[in-house]
Amino acid sequence: MIRPVLTEVGIFLIPFAVYAAFLIATRSGLLVQSSWPMHVLAKLAVGALLLVVVSFLLLAEFGGAPPDSTYVPAHIEDGKLVPGVEK
Repeated sequence: MIRPVLTEVGIFLIPFAVYAAFLIATRSGLLVQSSWPMHVLAKLAVGALLLVVVSFLLLAEFGGAPPDSTYVPAHIEDGKLVPGVEK
C-alpha cells in the first residue's frame, strides 16, 4: 500500500521539482522567498493535482487484471495456505 501512495506523492512533487530546477538553471535564488510567489505556487499546485488525477485515471484504465479474468482468492488446501491467483 505504501508504494502507490509514494508514487502519487512523487507525481505531485514533479512540478515543484521542475520549477526548482528552473530556478537553479537561471541562477535565481532557490531559497529566496521572492522566487516562490503565491501565484506561482498556486499554479504549481493546480498542475500537480492535474498530474495526480491523470495518473489515477491511467492506473484505473490500464492497471490490474484483464476484464475477463477470474481471481481465485487465497485458500487452505490440505492444511497449507495457497496464495490467490488470476486465471
